[in-house]
Amino acid sequence: MLETATSKLTSVVTDVWGKSGQSMINAIIQGESDAQTRSRVSTGNGCRGKLPQLQAALEGRIQPHHRVLFQQIFAHLRFLESSMQQVLQEIEAQMKPYQEVVELLLTHPGVQAVAAMGFVSEVGSDLSRFPSAKHFASWIGVWPGNHTSAGKRKHGQTTKGNAYLRALLAEIVWGISHTKDTYLSAQYHRLARRIGKTKAIVAVSHTVAVNFYHMITKHIPYQELGANYFDTLDRERLTKHTVKRLEALGYEVILTPKEVRA
Repeated sequence: MLETATSKLTSVVTDVWGKSGQSMINAIIQGESDAQTRSRVSTGNGCRGKLPQLQAALEGRIQPHHRVLFQQIFAHLRFLESSMQQVLQEIEAQMKPYQEVVELLLTHPGVQAVAAMGFVSEVGSDLSRFPSAKHFASWIGVWPGNHTSAGKRKHGQTTKGNAYLRALLAEIVWGISHTKDTYLSAQYHRLARRIGKTKAIVAVSHTVAVNFYHMITKHIPYQELGANYFDTLDRERLTKHTVKRLEALGYEVILTPKEVRA
């Protein structure tokens, strides 16, 4: 639509139908013809830093029929937003018996209300039918199989499991990947560098599924380990490995922590 009016707004604004984009399009609907004035109604900090580009992008040949069509699109968006809100209210009403479990899942990084309710709607609040977190993750389809060959354990493909929950967990992990100073975010980026983003999402989805299992069965909120957990873990592993090698060479190793100077 914007392209037919020779407006290049989509080349500057990532989400044209976001808050800033809608504000600028609404200015067009209201009959504002000055590109500089249209660009100033943008609300996002990212857009305000691109005012010259926005002004150039909003230079177009906006005709009356463009405004009519934009009005129709906006009316349809409002209808969809209203319908979604009504459905969400009904879902929240149906989820009241499971509110305690939903609240527990909301303490987990990357989990929003809709995701928490969607997860509980699939598994319920009683996970006693699953003997362990391993069985639970396998049922979802985020527990990788493994086999041994030549004395080495090799990872296999994950099971098909519950496609809906796999997609839901992947969405949660994607949100986690954009957080900072969390154990799971550190785990994702650590794995993504080594095995790629797709496999990292599956691996962290497994961790999230295990977390959910323990949170629901034990009725406890999420316990954050911290973003530096892996650094601490690596240090301990390196220390133990070094000590074992020195002892294998015939040395008796006594570790004395170095005093930290103020």
